[in-house]
Formats: sequence, structure tokens, C-alpha cells
Amino acid sequence: MPRKVSVDELNRLSVEAFRQAPKYPYCLILDDIRSLNNVGSVFRTADAFRAEKLYLCGITGTPPHRDITKTALGATESVDWEHVPDIIGLVARLRGEGWRIAAVEQAEGSVLLQHFKPTAGQKVAFVLGNEVNGVRDEVIAQSDVVLEIPQYGTKHSLNIAVSTGIVCWDFLLKLGQNLT
Repeated sequence: MPRKVSVDELNRLSVEAFRQAPKYPYCLILDDIRSLNNVGSVFRTADAFRAEKLYLCGITGTPPHRDITKTALGATESVDWEHVPDIIGLVARLRGEGWRIAAVEQAEGSVLLQHFKPTAGQKVAFVLGNEVNGVRDEVIAQSDVVLEIPQYGTKHSLNIAVSTGIVCWDFLLKLGQNLT
């Protein structure tokens, strides 16, 4: 009969061990995220799926803040992050460093997430935008690909933290990573 494992059985990495552990070849860029709880949730997702880095752009809140800390559950200490006021400059910088820029948005010419095929060895920067306005048009124009998460209900709108989890999980699965 299955049973829930205890916290001790999870073999969690210490913060220092996590910082030293290899990361998967992607980063997350949050632009103008209003909800500090969403920011904290993305920190947890970045930790869970070993993102290389988390960029907090524009008005996106930064640690330390009690609302971020509450939902991040310590991930603000393990995940490498940086606040960059200007997302346009960041996207240009990352592209110059060889990153593929992937905006996560509903847009003309978008690629459904299930059809996205990452290239081995190619680092991907996933851009997630404001809860109301989404990814900025200027960023979409500078993106190498726009990824759309298919939705089949009436809202056609997912919370940014949920979208981040879906995109990260999908990316690691497609890389063939053994996550068990």
C-alpha cells in the first residue's frame, strides 16, 4: 500500500549543496509581476526544477519581502536571482550570450507548447509577463519563439505561477531528464 514519505526521506539538498549542484539549461524572466505571492511561487518552481537563474524585471518585487518569503519557503536563498529594471536590455544581453528567448504568451504565430522542441545544448530564457497585460509587445518582437500553453476552458488565462510550472516541467521532460 502506498504511503506518504516523511520530510526526512525526501533527501533534500541543503542550500549550499543546491547552489553547487548542476542546473538545467534554462532561466526564467519575470516582467512586471504584481503579485508577490506569484513571485514567491516562481522561486519555489525555479528551485524544484533547478533553473540556472531567475530574473526579476520592471516592477516585479524582490526579496526580502514577507509575501515572497511566505510562498517561496526558503527558495529565495537557494535560487540564483537578479533584479534587472530593463527587460529589453536583459533580453538583448542574454541573446548576445547565446540564449534562445522564448516568450510564454498567446500571440499570432505562437507555437503550442507540445510542439516546442528544445535543442540539446541550447540554453532557453523563458519570459513570463504581467498578470493582466502579459508579455510586452517589444519583448515578443525580440523573442526567438512564442510558446502558448493550450487551454480548453472558457478563461484562456492561467496564473503565472501555474504557467511557469507547466513550462519548466515540459522543458525538462523534453530534454529527457530523469526527474524521479
